Amino acid sequence: MIKVNAVGEVCPIPIIMTKNALKEIEEGEVEVRVDNKVSLENLEKFARELGYEYKTSVDGDIFIILIDKKESKIKENKVEEEKIVVVIDSLTMGKGDEELGKVLMKGFIYTLTEMEKLPKTILFYNDGVKLVVENSPSLDDLKELEKNGVEIMACGACLNFYGLTEKIKVGSITNMYNIINKQYEGNKVIKP
Repeated sequence: MIKVNAVGEVCPIPIIMTKNALKEIEEGEVEVRVDNKVSLENLEKFARELGYEYKTSVDGDIFIILIDKKESKIKENKVEEEKIVVVIDSLTMGKGDEELGKVLMKGFIYTLTEMEKLPKTILFYNDGVKLVVENSPSLDDLKELEKNGVEIMACGACLNFYGLTEKIKVGSITNMYNIINKQYEGNKVIKP
């Protein structure tokens, strides 16, 4: 049994820690400890989506989920190759509090680095181009994605508008034709 202590960690870290622990074994159990109900519910959903059986319990203020990985229960996801395109047009994710939105976007980009299936392309335009330039809080994660074969493309007109063309640190500069073409080529487009 592998034990994962995700106490004090916030979304998406408990899921990523659990996913990594499950990858270490072909079959067996992974016990995960978290300190909030939302993380427990996210882990339950994660286990269900993968087809694993699980049991939950509570120890004081700590929630425990025991995930049983059995090869016969693993769902095979056999589909034609997905060409996932992610489009990012803002420094923030969602509407509402700007600081929360920045934290969510950083978490979104980090979580992409931990996905089993990486996107084919990430397109940045409008305010989103600020994430591919120097001092971006997501620069290391984007460089990691690029190193792993993800195509990173930033709108040249947008970089120029913000005076950032010379400050790009990851990916390549592109144009609106290519931005539209990449979305047409993709069979799944995700916008956080």
